[in-house]
Amino acid sequence: MPLLDPTLWQDGPTLTGGTAPVVEPATGRTLATLDLAAPADVAEAAVRAAAAQRDWAGAGHIGRAAVLRRAGDLFTAHADELREWLVRESGSVPGKADFELHVAAQECYEAAALASRPAGQVLPSEAPRLSYTRRVPAGVVGVVAPFNAPLILSIRSVAPALALGNAVLLKPDRRTAVCGGLALAAVFAAAGLPAGLLHVLPGGAETGAAVVADPRVRVVSFTGSTAAGRSVGELAGRHLKRAHLELGGNSALVVLADADVEAAVAQASWGSFFHQGQICMTAGRHLVHASLYDEYVERLSARAEALTVGDPHRERVHLGPLLDETQLARVHGLVEDSLERGAKLLAGGTYEGLFYRPTVLAGVGDDTPAYTEEVFGPVAPVRSFTTEDEAVELASAGPYGLSLGIVTRDAARGLELADRIPTGIAHVNDQTVNDEAVAPFGGVGASGTGARFGGEANLDAFTELRWTTVRRTPAGHPF
Repeated sequence: MPLLDPTLWQDGPTLTGGTAPVVEPATGRTLATLDLAAPADVAEAAVRAAAAQRDWAGAGHIGRAAVLRRAGDLFTAHADELREWLVRESGSVPGKADFELHVAAQECYEAAALASRPAGQVLPSEAPRLSYTRRVPAGVVGVVAPFNAPLILSIRSVAPALALGNAVLLKPDRRTAVCGGLALAAVFAAAGLPAGLLHVLPGGAETGAAVVADPRVRVVSFTGSTAAGRSVGELAGRHLKRAHLELGGNSALVVLADADVEAAVAQASWGSFFHQGQICMTAGRHLVHASLYDEYVERLSARAEALTVGDPHRERVHLGPLLDETQLARVHGLVEDSLERGAKLLAGGTYEGLFYRPTVLAGVGDDTPAYTEEVFGPVAPVRSFTTEDEAVELASAGPYGLSLGIVTRDAARGLELADRIPTGIAHVNDQTVNDEAVAPFGGVGASGTGARFGGEANLDAFTELRWTTVRRTPAGHPF
C-alpha cells in the first residue's frame, strides 16, 4: 500500500469546509480531491490537540526522539512516491524534489536531537533555595505553510515542535496540501506518533486566521508573503501569543570587480531560476560592478536562453511550471511594467501555459517594478555599480532583509562587505538560495522577525522558559 493512499487521508473527524481538487500545474489535470477545513474544524482539532499534548509532553524525550528518527527514515524509504507528488503537485523538477526530501529527513533527525538538549540551568539565588530555569513545551503550535517548498516549509516547524513536546495544527496552502500537509501526517502516523498530536487543516485565509486566533494555540509559526505575515502578526498580537514570521525577500547578489564572471553567472542563474524563482531567497537583484556588467548580462542571457522549460514529470527540464494563473499574471505583469519603464529585455519574458521562460532584464533602476518588488518568478534584473559604498547602498535599499550573496576572489573582503548589509543570511562566494537543517533561518525588516527556524533557534521558538525555586521549608514573611 502506498504511503499516501487517498482513501486514508482523512484521519479523525470529517472536515466540513468542502472539497478542492489537487491540480497538476504542468497539465491542469486533477490528481485527487481533498477535504478542506472550516474554522469550526480548527476549534475541534485544537481541543483534541490540547488533550493529546499533555501525555506527549510527559512521555519523555527518548520516546519522542524515536518517533522523529523513524519519520526521517520514512522520508528516505518512501522517496520515490513522495518525489512524484512534489514534482506533480508543486511543479518541482526532480532535483528540487530530492532536495526537499533530503532536508525533510535532516529536519527530523535534528529535531530528534533537540528532544534531549539540556532543559535549563541552575541559577544563583540570594535566598536559601534551589533556583533554576526549565524549558517546557509551549502546548499547541499553529503552523501555516506556503506552496513553494511545501515539504520543507512545513516540516521545519512541525518536526521540532513535536520533538519538544508540543501538538501541532498544520494549515498548508490548499494548492499543495498533499506535499505540505498530508505527506507529513502519513509519515508521522507510520512513525508511531500518537493520534491527536498532528492535525492537517487545508484551507484558505479564514482557516489560517482560525488557527492563529484559537485560544489553545500558544505559538504560531508562519511562512509566507510579507502582506499576509503582517496580518498574522497583528492577529497574534491581538491574542497575546508569539508569532514567528518568515516572510518575503528581494535578495541581492553582489558581484565585485575581481569576480570570475563565468562562476558568478553560474551561481546567479541558479539563484534566480531555481524552482522558477518561486523561492523567498531568490536572487531578485543582481548588482554587478560596472567593469563586468556587459560581459555578465551577455553570459547570463545566454545561459537563460539555454535552459529548458517544461513538464518536470514527463521531460528532463531545468524549470517546471509556475504554480497557477495567479502567479503567472503577477510575474508577467511585473515584467511588462518594467519594460514600460525602460528596462531592457535580454532573454525570456514569454510563456506558454504556466511555463515562463527564464528572464533577464538590464537597465533597471529604482523605478523598475521587477527590481524593487519580490517577483516570485524566474526573473533576473541586473544593475551596475561603481564603488563598494554604492553596492552597500543598493543592496541595503528596500524593505527586505532575508538573504545576501557576494562573489569575489577575496573572501575576507566579501565578509567585510557582508557586515555592512543588514540581512538575516549572508553567503560569500555563493548565491542567495541555501538551506540546511542545522542552520538558523530568518530575515530582518519586511522579511520577518529574525532567525526562528533551525538549530538552537527552535528551542526558543517552541518552548516557554519557566523559572522554578524550591526551599527545604516554607519561607516566612520577609518583613
